[in-house]
Amino acid sequence: DMELRELKVCLLGDTGVGKSSIVWRFVEDSFDPNINPTIGASFMTKTVQYQNELHRFLIWDTAGQERFRALAPMYYRGSAAAIIVYDITKEESFQTLKNWVKELRQHGPPNIVVAIAGNKCDLSDAREVSEKDAKDYADSIHAIFVETSAKNAININEVFLEISQRIPVVDASGASAGKGFKLRRDPSDSRRNCC
Repeated sequence: DMELRELKVCLLGDTGVGKSSIVWRFVEDSFDPNINPTIGASFMTKTVQYQNELHRFLIWDTAGQERFRALAPMYYRGSAAAIIVYDITKEESFQTLKNWVKELRQHGPPNIVVAIAGNKCDLSDAREVSEKDAKDYADSIHAIFVETSAKNAININEVFLEISQRIPVVDASGASAGKGFKLRRDPSDSRRNCC
């Protein structure tokens, strides 16, 4: 029978960018335009087959409002992956995303897989963030990059598939084979290497 692996994934990003809509589209294949802002965090799971394994995603959808930001480390600390979401029609949400990347570099797990999702790509007439700029930024930090539409079900399953592809395979002894994703740390951040 197939190996079951549990992969904790957290969603980070400004309020209103569509984090919950992405999760609902992935887990329930539904879209509610009137979804309420998340309070604290919400939790959902979905199991998908990946090659000869089952990957059970344990998805923590964190609140985007500033007053909840201090809670985020509880969710990203043990995560195999983080999906950082911005809204392609809101430049400010892309700047916030860069702050999340900095925070993950400083405080997140060293091997966390990072995916950057430019959501609401169905609203490209109102675009403020160019796809090329976002892709170049994602490449510079070795992150997965997709533009998504939770509304139109574009690239939602794909971002989770790409996360599965980047999770190091486990060999028969249970050891992780291959290198995990490494967020390059600032050289000044050497205290991470001690203790």
